[in-house]
Amino acid sequence: MFTKVLIANRGEIALRIHRACKEMGISTVAVHSEADRGAMWVRLADESVCIGPAPAAKSYLNIPSIIAAAEITGAQAIHPGYGFLSENARFAEIVEAHGLAFIGPKPEHIRVMGDKITAKQTVKDAGIPVVPGSDGEVETVEQAIEASKTIGFPLIVKAAAGGGGRGMKVAMTADDLVEAVQTAQSEALAAFGNGAVYMERYLQKPRHIEIQVIADSHGNVVHLGERDCSLQRRHQKVLEEAPSPALSAEGRAKIGETDNYIYYADYASVKKADETVVMLDLFDYKSAQSEGGGAPALSKATEREYDCQNKKSQPLKSSWYSGQMGAGTVVRSTGTSNQWSAATQGTATGGLLKAACGG
Repeated sequence: MFTKVLIANRGEIALRIHRACKEMGISTVAVHSEADRGAMWVRLADESVCIGPAPAAKSYLNIPSIIAAAEITGAQAIHPGYGFLSENARFAEIVEAHGLAFIGPKPEHIRVMGDKITAKQTVKDAGIPVVPGSDGEVETVEQAIEASKTIGFPLIVKAAAGGGGRGMKVAMTADDLVEAVQTAQSEALAAFGNGAVYMERYLQKPRHIEIQVIADSHGNVVHLGERDCSLQRRHQKVLEEAPSPALSAEGRAKIGETDNYIYYADYASVKKADETVVMLDLFDYKSAQSEGGGAPALSKATEREYDCQNKKSQPLKSSWYSGQMGAGTVVRSTGTSNQWSAATQGTATGGLLKAACGG
């Protein structure tokens, strides 16, 4: 447990982090610009450090000053909140390089999720269904025309580094495609400094529902429910509603459980041979077809508990999911470390027990 955390943010965000730290008995360090010297979150913090003048680029985005503030105050971790440097992979790396903990995703995760093309491929590889679209970046109009033959119309051109509804253009027919690609590339380059775009089938009346997942480095994963963001204007969210009126309790549990499984595999760590572990077996859709009565594109996840000391196991539960999940095995210890780790692939009980217990 940390005893002192530096809050690299301001305003209401900093106040919420400060309150959470106080509830946990953790001291806080506030960083602030010269203009925010008398702000509430600065006055409430146990310590405060001025990191620069009013412009954010010279204060709240000033990485050397923030690191220096953490070092001179003896903070053990930096909480970036959201906005500012929270999605800056380089900042996360610098924090870790200075022996501090970055309270947030790993740098590699920030990079993957920061590029929509890479992010989409990552979740696709994990077995999560995605909207049909181009195979990666569309660099030329000729590539776009060729890809559109598979995707179909209407389709939407999206900026790989986009956000806030910018760099997105809809092509209702083939006649609109050239202009949509060129305009999206120009807007993306101007807004994000990256003109890369990709294409997806355009869903004209979808339900836009998001589920947030939080995980720690010990394999503990929970989802925080969903937000219905379907009410939008110019591809920007106008209203978020939680819970979604369009999602049943069963659907909510199923989606959340699937998300957690994927994150268990991602937040992998070491296993110990003297612990009880839970294994999550992911079978690809080909082997699942025979078990599921020939239903296409189904994946089966089975949890089994393994007692490494007594070499015993028992099934806990099995669930079917739509979409393809890669074959393999994930291990979670329920002993002292409560961590997950990737294990060798296999379906035989003996092989799984060996993979789980390391021998």
